[in-house]
This record gives sequence, C-alpha cells and structure tokens, in this order.
Amino acid sequence: MIKLGGLSINFQDITLAQKALFDQYFRQRRYENAHLNFTNLFMWRNIYSIKWTEVNGYLVFKAGYGNQQFFLQPIGPAEGANPVLEAMAAHFREQNLPFIIRGMEKFMVDALEKWRPGQFELNGDRDNYDYVYHSKDLIELKGRKYHSKKNHINSFRRNYSDHQYMALTPEWVPHCIENQLEWCRKKGCDDDPTLRGERDAIIEVLTHWTELNLKGGLITIGGKVEAFTFGEPLNSDTAVIHVEKANPDIRGVYPVINQKFCENAWQQLTYINREEDMGLEGLRKAKESYYPVHMVEKFVVTFK
Repeated sequence: MIKLGGLSINFQDITLAQKALFDQYFRQRRYENAHLNFTNLFMWRNIYSIKWTEVNGYLVFKAGYGNQQFFLQPIGPAEGANPVLEAMAAHFREQNLPFIIRGMEKFMVDALEKWRPGQFELNGDRDNYDYVYHSKDLIELKGRKYHSKKNHINSFRRNYSDHQYMALTPEWVPHCIENQLEWCRKKGCDDDPTLRGERDAIIEVLTHWTELNLKGGLITIGGKVEAFTFGEPLNSDTAVIHVEKANPDIRGVYPVINQKFCENAWQQLTYINREEDMGLEGLRKAKESYYPVHMVEKFVVTFK
C-alpha cells in the first residue's frame, strides 16, 4: 500500500462483484477507448495482470505484460485527477519503476500537460488504435468499395442455404465454446501463448454470459455453430465488438456474422468500435477493408 497526502493505493483482483461499480464509473463521462469497460478488463485481467483500486473518487488500474508494468488512465470526473496522478506516480517511484500510462485518450493527455507540462514523453500507440465505423455502413455495405464483401456474402448464401443467424442466448453458450475450441485446434493455440490466452479469455466470458449482460449473435449451418460474436454499448452512440470468431474454412462467414450482428443488435447506435489490430498485418488489412470513419488514438506516456 502506498500513501500520499492521505490517499492510498491498495490494489485488488478484479472479480464479477465489481461490475456494477465499474459500470457506474464508466458512465460518468464519455470514453472511446474500447478497453475502458468492465468486460474487457475482466476477460483480460489474468493475461495482463490487471489490478484495480479506488483513489479519491477515481478508479485506478495497474497492469503488466512481460517485464513492463504500467497504469491505465484514471477513470473518474473531469476535474480532480491531479492528486490521484500524484499517488500513481508515488506508487511506481516506491517500487523504483518508470511511471508509464498506456492506452491514454487524447483528452487525458491534455490534462497531463496541465499537471506536469513538458515532463513526459508521448508516443502514439498505432497498433492499439481502435477502428470505428458507421453502423449503417457495416449493415448496408453500399458502394463499390464494399464489392468484395458482398461477393463473399453472396457466395456464402449460395453455398450454405441452410444457415441461420440468431441471438447468442445462454443455451447456445456450450456450442460457441466448442466453436472456439475447434478454431484453436485449427490455429494451434496450444503452441501460441497469445492465442491460448485469448482462448481462455473468450471462454471465461461465455462461461459468465448471463452475469456480464452482453449482446451476441451466432450463425449455424446444419444446426452447428460456425461463427459467433459479442459486444456491448461503449458509450451513448457507440457499440464495441469484443470478439468475432468463425470457422476459417468457410468462405464469407466472417462478413456475414459482422453484417448480421450489426443489423440485429446495433441499428439504433451510430458507430461500431471493432477494437485494434495489435499490429498484425492480416488483421489490419481486414479492418481497413471496412473503411473506418475514424480511429481512436491511444498514447503511451512515460514520465521523465
């Protein structure tokens, strides 16, 4: 525990018991970073060693990957973050670690400049920029730029006339887990720690489907789940898609599940955030092929 001016940082593990509290904090102001919601923090908490605490009316998260430890930006009111930032800095200073904040949105960078002008190094984290689309574009796929998507969808419909789209409800959870395990068998998750971690995170969300209160969709062919996806509202006009998985051997199933989920779950929202590409060339190409209307910039801040 670190104390500074009466403030203390005492980190705890994330459990389902914190969902209502986190949701309350995230509703206080507009966040566009796809990671800033309970589901993302819960599902990735083990892989990134994410811990949490409350400090002076703010949520504070510490995480780590490899040998690096870092904070996420503090979550709370527009004013009053400076004492919290001081406590965060003291926490890393006590451990003789560099004070680093990752995944920071632009409005928070501006607040840091007022707090410690010129005392930090700022770098854009392009691999973690979020892709944001008009929901109408993803549903209608209008225009020549979506010609290849429509070709894949039409091929899928011709070849799999018995396919069905339906909402992901609790009775379908075991079938979606089996689809994920099958995907992993094809992709060699056991030999790749990143894919293995993703598999475990997805299965944990599905296992706690009712408690997390997400929306999801799936596609069956011949009664077997061949694709599934899930997400939730991120802010007042944007949905975030956390996961989209499908049989990689079935042409067109990915664009179909994307279109159908947006059409059935998110027509009422203006934007869809489909998260980052993690610097993976194939994923970047796939996300760019849907023509985002903007990117959510995220920054890595290292204090001098």
